[in-house]
Amino acid sequence: MAQYDVIVIGSGPGGYVAAIRCAQLGLKTACVEGRETLGGTCLNVGCIPSKALLHASHMLHEAEENFAKMGLKGKSPSVDWKQMLAYKDDTIGQNTKGIEFLFKKNKIDWLKGWGSIPEAGKVKVGDEVHEAKNIIVASGSEPSPLKGVEVDEKVVVTSTGALELGKIPKKMVVIGAGVIGLELGSVYSRLGSEVTVIEFLDHITPGMDAEVQKTFQRTLKKQGLTFIMGAAVQKTEATKTKAKVTYKLRKDDSEHELDADVVLVSTGRKPYTDGLGLSDLGVEMTDKGQIKTDNQWQTNVKGIYAIGDAIAGPMLAHKAEDEGMACAEVLAGKHGHVNYGVIPSVIYTHPEVAAVGKTEQELKDEGREYKTGKFSFMGNGRAKAVFAGDGFVKILADKKTDRILGCHIIGPSAGDLIHEVCVAMEFGASAEDLALTCHAHPTFSEAVREAALACGDGPIHA
Repeated sequence: MAQYDVIVIGSGPGGYVAAIRCAQLGLKTACVEGRETLGGTCLNVGCIPSKALLHASHMLHEAEENFAKMGLKGKSPSVDWKQMLAYKDDTIGQNTKGIEFLFKKNKIDWLKGWGSIPEAGKVKVGDEVHEAKNIIVASGSEPSPLKGVEVDEKVVVTSTGALELGKIPKKMVVIGAGVIGLELGSVYSRLGSEVTVIEFLDHITPGMDAEVQKTFQRTLKKQGLTFIMGAAVQKTEATKTKAKVTYKLRKDDSEHELDADVVLVSTGRKPYTDGLGLSDLGVEMTDKGQIKTDNQWQTNVKGIYAIGDAIAGPMLAHKAEDEGMACAEVLAGKHGHVNYGVIPSVIYTHPEVAAVGKTEQELKDEGREYKTGKFSFMGNGRAKAVFAGDGFVKILADKKTDRILGCHIIGPSAGDLIHEVCVAMEFGASAEDLALTCHAHPTFSEAVREAALACGDGPIHA
């Protein structure tokens, strides 16, 4: 029986980061993973492979739409789907092998197999039981099921199946207009699929800034995606090669049908805790199936901690990473902290969409007085030069103190631009602080500075 200071269950972004940080802090650490490769959903069937396909399909879009405008003449490239999938798989391999290397470098034992916790202080993997002073559950999440919809990962797929389809579908129906559905819908739309998105609500990307939602949906429509809003999917019927989707419009209860080659179910995710034995241990759960933790990420059972998608909060890889590092600090007797008010979110379509902090609606609901500074990318020289003038930066600041409360960006490299606002918010900066900071020209980041200027006397280029 092996003995450890910490055993982490799950090697996704939360788990592997927690394991590495524990090892760096001098704790003897092991990580349990049942997949053939490390990295969890994110690296194997989530963030990383989807970004590879988004990049490849965007390059195709550039070749078809913009190359000729720049004097790059020639036949548009044809799509070799097998080669594109091979590129995606190679990207996964490089990343997962990278984590394996980091485990060896930090002397972390990979316990191969699926783990369970027979009692506090013990983790069972296969037939072996290992002892640990502390256990971190980082078991992640899985796609949420939808009543009347049976997933076979061939015709009716989750994001997992959508990343390895045998061929590019002529018609694809996406159920749910959240991040995953819109990213993968974009990929297949660029590759020539006719993509229809069915959404239960009257707006896309729930919880996002309302102005961004409208601009984003309008942009995706221009790119060829069709939206059916306010619609509740009743069922899907699949044959070997086709599917039929039945939905009802909420406004008049009328029933409609859509034919598709592939149906992508992207109606959110739920914590994956099956088989861990948490209920037998008496670990408290929320009514949403999340593991309940205190402000130190400890459950009600001493010595058992949980992080990432398995607990409350946004299901984001970087949120799990932050919790993994903070939890490791706690176990090493230090102070672990996560600022949940400054966790950015990004959608990797083109244009990208990014946000941090409060939305206008949240500030209105709180009764907090705020001011808005907004700047369009059409006024940004670099964006215009690369055909990326769609979108804007919006900064929300406290009306009295000018402290930055939130930022919402739709435009080129939004996922990278958001981070200067994250740093500013961590330091409690004002919009004026950002406005007075010199930004290199010509860069996309100047749009952030202009939005900050717009919180004061006004932007220069608008």
